[in-house]
Amino acid sequence: MPVDRRRRLTKLAALAPARASALASALARRRVRLHWSNLFGVVTFACLLVLTVTGILLAFPYTPSGELVTYDGPYEPLQGATVTEAFASMMYISFEQTGGLLVRQTHHWAALVMPASIIMQLLVTFFSGGFRRPRQLSWVLLVGAFILTLAAGWSGYALPDDMLSGTGLRIVEGVVLSIPFIGVWAANLMFGGPFPGQIIENLYPLHVAIAPALIVVVIAARAALALRHGQPEQARPEPVPSLGLRLWPDAAFRAAGMGGITGAVLVLLGATSTISPVWSYGPASVGEVGAGSQPDWYMGFLDGALRLVPVGWETEWMGWTVTLATLVPMAVVGLYFGLLVVYPYVESWVNQDREVHNVLDRPRNVPVRTGIGVAGALFYGVLWGAASADIVSTEFSVSFESVITALQVTLFVGPPLAFEVTRRICIGLQRKDREIVLHGHETGRIVRMPNGGYAEVHQAVDDAERARLAVVPVPATPGHADGNGHLSGRERLRGALSRRFGTGHVAPARGRAGVRGHLSRSAGSSSGR
Repeated sequence: MPVDRRRRLTKLAALAPARASALASALARRRVRLHWSNLFGVVTFACLLVLTVTGILLAFPYTPSGELVTYDGPYEPLQGATVTEAFASMMYISFEQTGGLLVRQTHHWAALVMPASIIMQLLVTFFSGGFRRPRQLSWVLLVGAFILTLAAGWSGYALPDDMLSGTGLRIVEGVVLSIPFIGVWAANLMFGGPFPGQIIENLYPLHVAIAPALIVVVIAARAALALRHGQPEQARPEPVPSLGLRLWPDAAFRAAGMGGITGAVLVLLGATSTISPVWSYGPASVGEVGAGSQPDWYMGFLDGALRLVPVGWETEWMGWTVTLATLVPMAVVGLYFGLLVVYPYVESWVNQDREVHNVLDRPRNVPVRTGIGVAGALFYGVLWGAASADIVSTEFSVSFESVITALQVTLFVGPPLAFEVTRRICIGLQRKDREIVLHGHETGRIVRMPNGGYAEVHQAVDDAERARLAVVPVPATPGHADGNGHLSGRERLRGALSRRFGTGHVAPARGRAGVRGHLSRSAGSSSGR
């Protein structure tokens, strides 16, 4: 080794402890405020860690191949059956490998919990306004993490090559084939030939390498942005602001504890709750499908979107059969996620908001945004519920057509109604907060006044609670005219949206009424009666 290079390595080795100490000091100076919503990020990371460990353990015995073999394992009902190597390896993991079934079911449960924790992060971030500047990119990455998790889960759902996954793949093939002009080419590219083709071999790299690597990159990017922008404050000012816990080691060890609890719960579920019993479903068959098959819950909205389309919804165009029954649901779902990605930028443009926001909103104080969130969640929920329309029909003894019709009506009527109801509820909660600021909290104590009247004693709020309950209206920004005084259609639209977004705010409480003042007013009104 050259002398200069040896000296550089020696110097770097000498500096390593100092740099590690400086990093630990920098992390200790950062503070983390405790809030229940922060736990969802820890749950997501814990699920990713469990998926990584169990996935590595499953990768060794699993065979990603669609080649046909004869099953000769210990499960007697399938002995002598022709199955793929992928299905045979899943049976080997489940019945012959020590702890294989526990690892496989724990892996599956973690794949079910992770999308749920990301959805909870999306909801908390949206309703609290945590996506506003400077955290807009962090919101986009969170939506991207959810989409990547769906891709990773769907690709893993297909790998067992049992009847359930085979039915799902047949649906996917039909959807891809329905795409005009490029459908046949895209299906051949995905499946590598006639169904089922090489789909197992093609999905395996996506599940074990591509999607997980991208998820890790996205989570790392969000963590870097969180360190850069800091943690936003909750809308709960205190008389003495809490500094929170040190990021290292206090908050880190608390997060590690929560991650350990999450991992333990996932292992417990894998040990006690049967999931994906491939032996009950049997091997996939090209000419057969499973009745009552259901996708994993996080993919239900896609299946439900297909089920809600009217029967026979297709047309002819330039000699091509355009199947709207698949194109419209794909377009609607794509538009839904597109709006989800761009919403922070749309709201910022509508309100001309270029301020830096480090304090989260109370959902009731932004009624329009809260209404939009509830409407969007209901829209997603209807699509998700439609995936189980056949199960609802059989379990409750109602016709399948009536279930679909009710969901179709709800899909169009429900979101606008949910928006308006939510907006009005938020206004009512604002009025309640205003009354508390003006008159204090009700105590239930009734006292008699010197003039013979009766009044309830109210407890005045302190300055911290007054600040928390204060409503700060979102100012409407009218459209900006150009140099010639002309108002473009784009600015006219933005001004109208801004006025609409600023509606639903009660007048801020002014003045400060104490307990004594409230008692005198109540007594006067009592004696007047």
